[in-house]
Amino acid sequence: MNHPGADGAHRIGPYALLGRERTVGGSEVFAARTDEGSLVTVTVVAPELAADPEFRDRFRAAVEVARTLSDDFLVPVVDADADAPVPWLATRFTAGLPLRQAVDRHGPLSEPALRVLADGLARALTALHAAGMVHGEVSPDSVLLTMEGPRISAVGRVEATGGPAPSPTDDMFHLGSTVLFAASGIEPDTDALPASLRDVIDGCLYTDPPDRPTAEQLVAYLKHQNLPSLKGSWLPSSVTADMAAATAAVGSESAGGIGRGTFPPPPEFSAVAGVSRRKLIIALAGGAAVLGGTTAAFALFGDSSPAPEGRAGRPGSTARPASPSGGRSTAPTSASPSSTGGPEPVVLAGPDAVTSWSEAGKNAPTCLEASDKVVMVVSDTATSFLDAATGKSMFHPLNTTKDFRASSGTYPTAYADGVFYLLCDTPSQSGVLAAFDAAGGKAKWATNLAASDPGGGTVISMYPSTYVAVLGNTVYVCGTELKIDGKFSAKEPTTGYIRAFNAATGKPLWQVEGTDINNVLVPPTGSHLLAASAVPAKKPGRVQMIDAGRKGARGWKVSVPHASHYFTTGWPLTCYAAGLFLFAGGNGNTLFAVDAATGSEKWHQRFDAKNGDQVRIGTPFSSQDGATVYVPVGSDLVALAAADGTLQWVAVLDGASDTGTSNLFNASLRLGGKNAQCSADTVFATDSAKTLWAIDAATGRARWRYRDPGQPDVGFMWTVGGDRVFIASHLTLTAIAAHGR
Repeated sequence: MNHPGADGAHRIGPYALLGRERTVGGSEVFAARTDEGSLVTVTVVAPELAADPEFRDRFRAAVEVARTLSDDFLVPVVDADADAPVPWLATRFTAGLPLRQAVDRHGPLSEPALRVLADGLARALTALHAAGMVHGEVSPDSVLLTMEGPRISAVGRVEATGGPAPSPTDDMFHLGSTVLFAASGIEPDTDALPASLRDVIDGCLYTDPPDRPTAEQLVAYLKHQNLPSLKGSWLPSSVTADMAAATAAVGSESAGGIGRGTFPPPPEFSAVAGVSRRKLIIALAGGAAVLGGTTAAFALFGDSSPAPEGRAGRPGSTARPASPSGGRSTAPTSASPSSTGGPEPVVLAGPDAVTSWSEAGKNAPTCLEASDKVVMVVSDTATSFLDAATGKSMFHPLNTTKDFRASSGTYPTAYADGVFYLLCDTPSQSGVLAAFDAAGGKAKWATNLAASDPGGGTVISMYPSTYVAVLGNTVYVCGTELKIDGKFSAKEPTTGYIRAFNAATGKPLWQVEGTDINNVLVPPTGSHLLAASAVPAKKPGRVQMIDAGRKGARGWKVSVPHASHYFTTGWPLTCYAAGLFLFAGGNGNTLFAVDAATGSEKWHQRFDAKNGDQVRIGTPFSSQDGATVYVPVGSDLVALAAADGTLQWVAVLDGASDTGTSNLFNASLRLGGKNAQCSADTVFATDSAKTLWAIDAATGRARWRYRDPGQPDVGFMWTVGGDRVFIASHLTLTAIAAHGR
């Protein structure tokens, strides 16, 4: 081991090198011993960095800051020499195993271990970021697994001259990548992430850095889930055996041992202004919430009903496309109903929209909801109400917030009969369902969603909420139940739930749950809901009626073979119109319409591609009066009469998406979310070129199109209220009339 700058072949500075452990970022890491016999870990800086004088200054400054830090998950600095021929850093020796080595030898970590890993890394980064430092080197090679949790060095990557300076958001991306590696191994697979981590780790991997959670938010996220403390080692015995062997190989007698470790308690954070901006935190804390003087009541859990066994049926569907782009060629597939005749397709082309008004705010909205008179704008700091006609503030803002942006999987707002409903947080409490009077901007009531089931003395389940909807006098909150049993498989069914509340008072009415509930359609009228469900890996799914009039009792059901897209939780992937439920079946190319009360088929319409390609229809949606059903099929949007499925018109997108592939309607991708909405006489839909189209509901011709070159990477947010559409892009809210005037 001959190293430049070492005092002899086996020494560097005052330390005798015992053995090379690993390479991190081009620098070599060694186990070493002092002359007194104490063990340390020495990192020898890469020669190309050592040749840069400015690097030495930055390295020296980083070491000085690191010496002041103290955190259970940071390995402290013992010694360093920035002026040696080859700079080096000595940190306290910690008995452990590099994450990459542990996963390569013993496979991915379990759900409890992944949670400990994510929590420990987030706590370490919280300490670093609070000190104004960025680690820059969080990776499977730099993370050390110990009996007491993960560890990273207090000094991370120090860049060479001219190199881009890493940011805290870069650290969060690397944290997400590291946890993903621990969950799936060398081939990244987000499906391998357990449900309790999937959303937040996906958030760490967002392309747009400002949309990633902070380290502090990730710690708070995990803490609010209120999971039970681990008992025993967080790592499997095979990994701890490797730790013992590695420690014995360097003759450790002062390495902290390989016994059962204890986990440091989670830190307490004070309220921090502006630490939101994120998309997908699950707010799970309890307590009493206060909204404008209204005290929140507590929701209670009812008995769950077992999921009934399915039966074979005729409709079927294929799996959803493997990528958001649909995996299509640059030439779009033109699909049409199998019946011949009917109107010719209309290629969408229209003028640029004329805005009614545009207002800039101080905080980017995280969700929107609108009536014909009022726009509710929710951010990570407040809930505001704007005049739909002018964009001016109408009422004093409320202290209800939503940290993370509405997405395809979550939609936390609803409006009905003069009342806005919001899944939100308050300064004192997370996980609240609140109702606001649209006429005065005051809170009518608020209910704590009691998002965990204690199961006696131990928390056994969590209930994150994905969206809220209103039907008559009842408000429905739908979401997913997360079992806290340490077991997880991406191939197992998901357990969903439906919780019903009195719309006038917020009092709980009933709750049902089961593996037959993944996404739920709450129609605007009637007393029947439609739950869709599936298991991954092309196993049969089903659609099933939920009888709201009988407190969620199961009704008719139809098996849907290979309907893996119905495994998606959150926004419904089905449709209601004129007393009918509509859903994809057959080989994914057929729309079935069944009676909502009985499940008997009324009609079906098959879609075929003119070029012979396989057709998979997207998420259908209906007009406000229920007379028309709109079916997105790749680049086509097809209008059918709800009564009998008769073809009305076909609108076709032209050109390419923003990535160069064929332009598709976003609603055709089966990802959920409000990608298409209707006013009284206009259909609004977004495409993969990040354009919003306003389409005449009678003819299928474009009224106008709206483009925003400066919109976020994830696209702008929008909603429809009355005869206007409202669009949020960064800090700006824009209104456009349906007819463009």
